[in-house]
Order: sequence, then structure tokens, then C-alpha cells
Amino acid sequence: MDIYKLIRKNILGLEPYSTARDEYGGQVGIFLDANESPFDNGFNRYPDPAQKSLKGKVAAIKGVPVENIFIGNGSDEAIDLCYRIFCEPRVNNAVAMAPTYGMYGVAAGINDVEFRQVLLNEDFSLDTGKLLSKCDAGTRLIFLCSPNNPSARALPNSQVEDILQKFEGIVVLDEAYIDFSSVPSMLPELDRYPNLIILQTFSKAWGAAGLRLGMAFASRQIIGYFSKVKYPYNVDVVSMRAADAALSADVAAKVRITLSERARVSDALSAIPGLFVYPSDANFLLVKVPDADVMYGKLLERGIIVRNRSNMPGCAGCLRVTIGTPAENDALLAAFAGILGSGGTVPEAEGLPAGFSRWAEVRRKTGETDVYVRICLDGGFESSSDTGLKFFDHMLDQIPRHSGVALKVKAAGDLDVDEHHTVEDVGIALGEAIGKALGDKRGIERYGFVLPMDDCEASVLMDLGGRIDFEWDVPFTREYLGDVPTEMFRHFFKSMCEAMKCNLHVKASGENNHHLAESVFKAFAKALRAAVRRDAWNYDVPSSKGTL
Repeated sequence: MDIYKLIRKNILGLEPYSTARDEYGGQVGIFLDANESPFDNGFNRYPDPAQKSLKGKVAAIKGVPVENIFIGNGSDEAIDLCYRIFCEPRVNNAVAMAPTYGMYGVAAGINDVEFRQVLLNEDFSLDTGKLLSKCDAGTRLIFLCSPNNPSARALPNSQVEDILQKFEGIVVLDEAYIDFSSVPSMLPELDRYPNLIILQTFSKAWGAAGLRLGMAFASRQIIGYFSKVKYPYNVDVVSMRAADAALSADVAAKVRITLSERARVSDALSAIPGLFVYPSDANFLLVKVPDADVMYGKLLERGIIVRNRSNMPGCAGCLRVTIGTPAENDALLAAFAGILGSGGTVPEAEGLPAGFSRWAEVRRKTGETDVYVRICLDGGFESSSDTGLKFFDHMLDQIPRHSGVALKVKAAGDLDVDEHHTVEDVGIALGEAIGKALGDKRGIERYGFVLPMDDCEASVLMDLGGRIDFEWDVPFTREYLGDVPTEMFRHFFKSMCEAMKCNLHVKASGENNHHLAESVFKAFAKALRAAVRRDAWNYDVPSSKGTL
């Protein structure tokens, strides 16, 4: 096939923008060519326009020569380049299956290229004859997504090869989800088909969606034109460095977990009356539900965001559900069961707040006590305290009430001997549970503090930075409050502080001892609320050192 006959005439004659870095082959030099700042801060230089180092690592992993690799700003850049290189606006057209990834059509519209779609069969298989019948002399591109989004079904490689052999244009095979499929990648066949472009991504198995990096693999000629048409510095320095690190990760282990969870979630959802789960070759499931709009809304109410695909061809009544962590998947299953009233087909696990991920359970069993703590930093279940000490329960109840967390505490201890072990072990278990629920602490505020409240002056200063320091200045004038020795409140907060690994400074004053204790617990709750608050779009660790 003569690829050059398919390329737009203005692109064939294009003189690309060239930088001095393209012409310089050395590794070290004095760069006075690009009017950059000479003061090194890690970002003062333009990035390598050819991404040589990153491409070298990709080439080693994928088994494809560097000359056959394009790195772009997400796969969307490569999709757009296909139109810009091969399709004359208002003259040529592109063909794709339906339903499929929406950006193929959006990019066609942006480039003023007719976009034709062929409806998949009821089981989401592709009729090759129907697809090719949509093509004519003006068809330059066929887009195939395998595994397909949103159907999650992979095309047989034999079918892709059949299309490649019969179609006299460019076949763009989007393998974004290939790492999760039992159908192998077509990368080894690249040399056999000069009209094949394969798209892959860093966003799925590699866990780097935030970097916005995509890959295209094709003949040296096609990649050469990709490099000519792209913007000179299309991938930034930060993304290239992060991608280099991501490529060193153990992706296979994470893929195995995802595949195991995919099977578990699929089986569990299939067991719920009213649901139908389509087979999947991807890291998501397409699930047919009784009423997609209602189900979507009810999942949102529980804090679970899925994709409503019911408006796409062939997907009426369907939701697309990504496979998450085991805890997130448990929450999803519990939510589906609760919404559809499955009568316990997928019972809510002990400690599982449906729709929330920052939760933990701790069971602390010693010779003197048996303590169970369940906490979710984002709420999600009914809170309760039962320690056998009524006043202590009353104080513990202030924590969820004023912090917004969900908290369940149940303790059985040797109260016939003394209150000490029960109060101490509840503090330790609660501190451990908060620490577990915080996870890597990305995106949290970290600091919490309050000012005077109630009729007492109470302040709690908190830093979740990982360093332990405890200060206590609360002068009780009574030996007992209810059934709890007042000296044990200091011991409770100290035990919790050490277990959750934080800085905790508590100070309060007032005449009424009951109000004094209550104001301290309320102030702690307010400080905790501020410190664990998380920005959903911020995944940085709140530390100048980069770690907590």
C-alpha cells in the first residue's frame, strides 16, 4: 500500500517547525538557542521535543522500535492527528462502530470530516461486512476500539486483520484497555500492515491518567508525519519524568488484582435480581439495570459515581462501572444490593459504609478488653458508642456529631476491676482506625484547630503530619464525671494521639466539669473535621518534604 497517496497534499509538502534541539545530537551543552531562562529550577528548559528517553523505555517494554513510536498529549492528540494528516475537510470521511469511544466523532467534527457509524450486533460483536459497506472512495480512516468502550468486548485479531487486508485506507486500532484482555495486542503485527495505527495509553493499566500521555505505534512513515504535524513541545517535562517513573512500576501485579476484582464484582452483580452484566475484556463492566437514570441518581446519593451510557446506541438501560479497589467494589456491591432490595444477596460487610473509601476497622483484643472501632472519615453509616461507661459513651458521641465522621465503638472490658484498660484501649483502637482511614493522606488539610466554644474555653490543635507530640492542660476539679475518672480523659487522648501518630495539644478552662469535658471532645471533633477534610481534585501530600 502506498501510504503517501492517503496523506493530504498540504501535509505531504509541510515543512515542520524545527528546533535547534532537533539538530543537536549531544547529551550536554550550553543551550543558548531557545530564549529560555538560564536559571535552573527543574523547569526552565523546554522539554525534549522527540521524547527520546521516554520512547526508549517504551520501546524496550513494548518490543517496538523507537522510530515506530509517537508520544502525545493523551491518545486524543493522536486521534486528532489522524484526521489532520489523512482527511481533507468536507471531502473525506471516517467510519467507526457504534457504540464506541466518543472522541473519534468529536475529533471528526472539529476537523470538519464526515463521521459514519455502524451499529454493533446485539451482543456487541462486529459485522465486518456492514462496516466495510459504509466505506467508499472518500473513506480514509476506520476506527476500531478493542476492547471497546463502553461494551468492554475485544474484537478477534483475525477480524481486525481481515479489515486491514480489505480496506484501502488507515485502520486506527485503539488498544487503551488491552492490558486487561485475553486477546493479545496487535503490536507484533505492525510490520505486516503499513496501514495500521495502534493507540495505547498510560491512563489505564499504568495508572497515570493525570499525566495525559498517549502512545501511537505505526510504520516509520506514518510516525514521521505525526512528528511533523504535532506541536513542537507537545509533552511537558513533568509528565515525561513522571511517566518514566510509572513505567518502572509493577503493572502486572495491579492488573492481576483488577482482573480478580472484575470477576468477583461481575459474579456478585449478576446474582442480584434485575441486573445483567455483559462479559468484559477491560477494567470496567457494562451493566444493564431496570432504570438507568434512577439507578445512576441513587448511586450518586451514596457518593458513588459511575457512567450512565443509556443514551448510546445499543446501550439502553446500561451503566458503565469501573473496577475500583476491593473496598470501593464492596461499597458498590452493597449500594446495588441496597437500592434493588436484593434481600441480602450481597450483604453489606461489617464496617462497610456504602459509597465511601476512607474507612477502617480495628479490632483490639487483650487480656483485659475486647474493642471494636469502625470509622469512615466521610460519614456514611449510623454512629454509636457502647463501652459500658455511660459518660464515656456520651463523650465519644460528640466526635461523630461534631466532626462529620461516622464512628462505631463497641468495647467490653474489665470494668469490675477498673475503668483504666477500657478507656485506654478505646483510645488506642480509635487512633489506629483514624490512621488507617487516612491512608497516604493525599489531599487532606492536615491541620485542625478550634477556638473557644460552649461556656468553656476549649482549644484543640492538631497536626496529622506523623510526628507525635502531646500536650494537655485541662484542670478538672472533680475526681469522677458520671462513671469515668477525670484523670482518664488525659490518658484517652494521649493514647489516641500516639496511635494515630499526630501532634495534639489540648487546652481548656471552665467551672463546670461536665461542660469542660464535653467542650474538649467537641473541640477535638471540630479539629479532626478540619484536618481530615480532603480536596477531591488534590492528590498532593500536604508537606514540603513530600511525605508524611
